[in-house]
Amino acid sequence: MGALCAAVLATTLLSATASAGPRQPAAPAKAPADRASAAQTPGSASSAARASSAKKSALAGKTVGYFTNWGVYQRNYHVKNIETSGSANKLTHINYAFGNVQGGRCTVGDSWADYEKAYTADQSVDGKADTWDQPLRGNFNQLLKLKKLHPNLKVLWSFGGWTWSGGFGEAARNPAAFAESCYNLVNDPRWKGLFDGIDIDWEYPNACGLTCDTSGRAAFGNLMQALRAKFGGQLVTAAITADASPGGKLEATDYKTAAQYVDWYLPMTYDYFGAWDAQGPTAPHSPLTSYQGIPKEGFNTAATIAKLKSIGVPTSKLLYGLGFYGRGWSGVTQSAPGGKATGPAPGKYEQGIEDYKDLKSRCPATGKIGGTAYAHCGNQWWSYDTPETIAAKGDWAAQQGLAGAFFWELSGDTANGELIKAIK
Repeated sequence: MGALCAAVLATTLLSATASAGPRQPAAPAKAPADRASAAQTPGSASSAARASSAKKSALAGKTVGYFTNWGVYQRNYHVKNIETSGSANKLTHINYAFGNVQGGRCTVGDSWADYEKAYTADQSVDGKADTWDQPLRGNFNQLLKLKKLHPNLKVLWSFGGWTWSGGFGEAARNPAAFAESCYNLVNDPRWKGLFDGIDIDWEYPNACGLTCDTSGRAAFGNLMQALRAKFGGQLVTAAITADASPGGKLEATDYKTAAQYVDWYLPMTYDYFGAWDAQGPTAPHSPLTSYQGIPKEGFNTAATIAKLKSIGVPTSKLLYGLGFYGRGWSGVTQSAPGGKATGPAPGKYEQGIEDYKDLKSRCPATGKIGGTAYAHCGNQWWSYDTPETIAAKGDWAAQQGLAGAFFWELSGDTANGELIKAIK
């Protein structure tokens, strides 16, 4: 039953961290690339020192990767793959996605994948098979084994996502009770020592995602305040919208006030454009900066970060997001961005989306724009980040003084961790 449910959920949860909501994209505020991504003035010793300091800060910063519980089904991606790919050596934190939000409480998303599935010796992180009478199995046990190999690695349980955010409105009516339920579940004795905190992925507070929420501007902050009070010194983080448009989703909620209760925000700076606009125009889904001809000015990472800074969110609490996948259209004749399309390109699990590990050979990059890559092959047009563009985004993040990077999600990378190893 767990496998069946996860297979059904997989196609909808793939866009669970969409930045502006693929069903209802809205334009973020303009942040000119020459301002938002400006480097230090050349020739200045103090500027060079600041740049060097920022670079060291980024290199020593956070690298947070999402691991999806449904990935153990069709994708055949397991905790062991985090180790064999070399990704575990690069990660500082893993966000385990997703737990559900039901009846105003945190609940388990998929018990079979989470803590019931038995692993054979060859599938297990430490080469030891699960036994039939073992009290804890599944991903949770495998993650505990991974943490033994990497004692500094932290794991957070992420709740919500695109599909399961509808329950947050009810949770916000009694934040203390919600926080109590989450704390008890995250720190359940059955998986003692696994989780170091909680990540909230509410899409979107007082705004529309898969469903529309009318909880009010203060609801998100009240929820985060209750979680901080309950979780104490454990980590409390939140994935948030990247819609920085005037009157957009970032303005629908008091993210500045809520910021005092979180360890960091994960603004979802991807999925700005995609084949939910079936006729195009084609555009990169995760541009770093604006570019001439972009369909909606301001739909880019620099604009999102600039907006969050402008409303008073500390830079030390901001990560930037990377997608380990591409978004694409079919029926495209124009190689450069801005072409017309007839619909989404075919994808292995969902139309219009494909893992980087498949796209790199299936449709190799043919150009770059706005700090990311795009590819035109046959009648298909795709956009995705490559090791080269990820490295450049890391340089930009260092100049901005950001706290690190996060990405959606681990199974999209190559077997040898090509993308995560490019993160600076």
